[in-house]
Amino acid sequence: MSEFHGSASPGSTPGPNRTPPPATRAKGLRHRLAELRGPDVPAKALDARALAALAANPGCARRAILDGAGVDKARLASALGTPSAFGQSQFALTRGNAFEARVKADGGAELLRLVHARLDPGAPAPEGAAVPDLTAHGPEGRTARTALALREATRAGGWTLLDHPMLALDVAGSLAFLEPDAVVVHPDGSWSVVEIKSFPMLDGAADPAKVGAAARQAAVYVLALEEVATRLGAEPAPARAPRDGSAHPSGPPARVHHRVLLVCPKDFSNLPAGSAVDVRKQRAVTARQLARLTRIEEIAGALPEGTCFAPDRSAEELTAAVAAVPATYAPECLSACELAFHCRERSREQGAVTRLGRPLRAELGGLTTVEDVLAAARGERGDPDDPAVAALRRAAALRAEALRTAAAHAKARAEVAPCP
Repeated sequence: MSEFHGSASPGSTPGPNRTPPPATRAKGLRHRLAELRGPDVPAKALDARALAALAANPGCARRAILDGAGVDKARLASALGTPSAFGQSQFALTRGNAFEARVKADGGAELLRLVHARLDPGAPAPEGAAVPDLTAHGPEGRTARTALALREATRAGGWTLLDHPMLALDVAGSLAFLEPDAVVVHPDGSWSVVEIKSFPMLDGAADPAKVGAAARQAAVYVLALEEVATRLGAEPAPARAPRDGSAHPSGPPARVHHRVLLVCPKDFSNLPAGSAVDVRKQRAVTARQLARLTRIEEIAGALPEGTCFAPDRSAEELTAAVAAVPATYAPECLSACELAFHCRERSREQGAVTRLGRPLRAELGGLTTVEDVLAAARGERGDPDDPAVAALRRAAALRAEALRTAAAHAKARAEVAPCP
């Protein structure tokens, strides 16, 4: 469940100055997270979309602990009285599933054709491909089966399509199990992530915002694949397949491509179109942000005893439990988190400037509330040598001067106006 450090002899009992065995600490963390979620409440899996959103806001301990404990944030938001409209409609899910099934029909022939054309034109054409069975018991079993299939496919030296493999990624000391749409193993032994979306690609281009979200999600899968490559003893750097179709440079190819294949419906049809998306930037940002996340065990250890987010608790109990975990709300949360409406209401009550956007929050330095900002602008508080305070006072002076000028012009026009 987690990575821990320290050692103890088997069967030893932790003393006051002795670090508990890793297995004991992992078991204790799992028990603690189950208590937070609710003893009889099943854990909600943390998918790549949620993980990308978590990485985009690494300072939010509230989301980190809720996702780490497997809390269903949509049910929690409804129980708090602030239901969220975040998420896909049932119609969009059905349409997406139907399009994905079409793309993967006939053993993934069309999907492999797009991978060959967009990512690896120098490789032999995929006349046929292996599609291994990844069925296993539980996420741990599926993760192990996926790693074995990747190893076997890499040694086989042909095209292999892994349909919905299971990958594991360590997130703040807790394992997240991720399920990409597909992973393709190339004849040279390199691996590519395939992301299938139902939004259209019009004239070869799709909505930039949706492509960006898909790239961030795919970057999470790339990170997880790199961990598999590392465990298998392979170099996890991106494979650089020449775009001119020439042979690979000398030396063994790297294992994980950083160019992923995005597959969308072409124009207004149901025919698939593919585009190569470079996710190196998104991968680097996601890796850096995940490294900044406070470990789940530290957040859980700081919570009051008896804290529980079970949806059967009263609204008052849940409100107190949520309030016990600090949050970092920003307007971007409205499109990425089910608790955004609740956090926005609390942010407004506290007058936090973060609700106006992270760029503005960064400009204001130590001024964290709207009241502090207005008081600094009026000269009632704040260090005059602080650049943020000086800028606010200058802006307030310019505003007052503009209002006086406007009032003077209005008075002058009123004096020269003819009598009715």
